[in-house]
Amino acid sequence: MSEFLKKIFLVEIAQGMALTMKVWISALFDPFKKTNKTIVTRRYPKVPRYSEAGFRGLHALAKDESGKMKCVGCGMCAAMCPSQCIHIHTAEGPDFKKVVTSYRIEVLRCVYCALCVEACPYGAIVLTEHFEYSNYHREDFDYDMPRLLENWDKYMAGDKGRNYFEKFWLPKARMFSRTERAS
Repeated sequence: MSEFLKKIFLVEIAQGMALTMKVWISALFDPFKKTNKTIVTRRYPKVPRYSEAGFRGLHALAKDESGKMKCVGCGMCAAMCPSQCIHIHTAEGPDFKKVVTSYRIEVLRCVYCALCVEACPYGAIVLTEHFEYSNYHREDFDYDMPRLLENWDKYMAGDKGRNYFEKFWLPKARMFSRTERAS
């Protein structure tokens, strides 16, 4: 019978609300500040939150120092992607070299696992620290090559991109260097 009464009168919810009010009031009216509790409200749109270094956010295609796209169209990122959200199209360019004609990522299908970043042997794709992107149309979440290159310029240009590859991108070239064997 007591279980039935608890369900009808929502006793657990009332107890939880009472605890919340007790903590809130004690933090407001503690005259001697015996407790070190403060009420914190984040003014989110006006005061933005910053992500930690290495956060997996919005995609970008990396550029080298001369401003050229690093991607050569090998397709390793698309092959490793578990959600199959990366689509790459290549064509034969001058001097019979492979040229990337289209690079597209369906951001809504992405699971942000960063396997594409790890699989790329050229360091051509990155997950930036930018996480605030929203829209009303599904089509706006299909990022094509110009938008991905623009993301690099916005969020990873300069020293930030170099630091990203130094701290968070593996494998590094020095891992494959030969060491002299002792005779």
